[in-house]
Amino acid sequence: MNFSADHAARKWPCNWHATGRLPVLFFLALAAVLTCAASMEASANVPLPRPRPADAPTAAEPEGGPPDQAPPVQEPAEARPPELSACRKALTEDIAIAPSIPPIKGPGGCGGEDLVRLEAIVLSPTQRVALKPAAILRCTMAAAVADWIRTDMAPLAAKLGTTISELDNFDSFECRGRNRVRGAKLSEHGLANALDVRGMTFANGNKLSLTDRTASREIREKVLASVCTRFTTVLGPSSDWYHEDHIHLDLAQRRGNYKLCQWGVHDPLPAVAPLLPAERPEEAPPRPTAEEKAASGNPSEAASEDDDGKPAAPAKPRGKLSRRSGTQ
Repeated sequence: MNFSADHAARKWPCNWHATGRLPVLFFLALAAVLTCAASMEASANVPLPRPRPADAPTAAEPEGGPPDQAPPVQEPAEARPPELSACRKALTEDIAIAPSIPPIKGPGGCGGEDLVRLEAIVLSPTQRVALKPAAILRCTMAAAVADWIRTDMAPLAAKLGTTISELDNFDSFECRGRNRVRGAKLSEHGLANALDVRGMTFANGNKLSLTDRTASREIREKVLASVCTRFTTVLGPSSDWYHEDHIHLDLAQRRGNYKLCQWGVHDPLPAVAPLLPAERPEEAPPRPTAEEKAASGNPSEAASEDDDGKPAAPAKPRGKLSRRSGTQ
């Protein structure tokens, strides 16, 4: 082994004790080894817990799940649609085309709930009676109109050899007082509980106006009997001056289930109204003149004639005009 002083001086400098680097590193490494050994010895001396007996009861988890599991987030409940009424469930598309509409709340109690837009009444899969225009009604009123057309009017049209194609809706829901009088009591129209009908159109092109005097009296009387049986209020000609050109139908509730049916089915007016007196027969004796009556000493006879020699019509007592006020 070639070991010389020069070689030793290169590996171990003579001033190593002055720098102090090697002793510091040596002591740090020794401290690390001793610390690791002490830690391993301490770990070996720590006792372990005994195993859990097999018959021990299971620990109940705290309410809401394990502690390390976050509670579930509750989503806001969706708004449930309102439950359908018995009328709405019964008024299916096999009976009428009547989609539901939102409730209406107007001034003075005007409006209502459980409303539909009655567009057509179904007679069969291929036949419908369209309402022109569509009527906004309560479901119960719409169901009554549909039952009236299906049960009464359709068979009546069948006897005439045709079917009904349209129903002329003059008025349905309208937020107003009775007879459109300012300050009057709220009309059943304002409650969506009334329908004004002018007439109907048949599939053969013929039309029936319910207030037409020239229309068949027999048919109009049958219509009158049917509506007065089904609806609580029926107003037409002769009820008041507001219902001379249409028929008002509603389901107003009154004490004792009282019904009001006022519809006069009139005959056609005569071609020449009997407004003038009949002509005097030629064989009748001539009337005395005013001078002759005055000369006879009977002034009452002279005063009972007009200036033209004709008998004056007896004066009728004047009284207050009375007319029944309309209820709708």
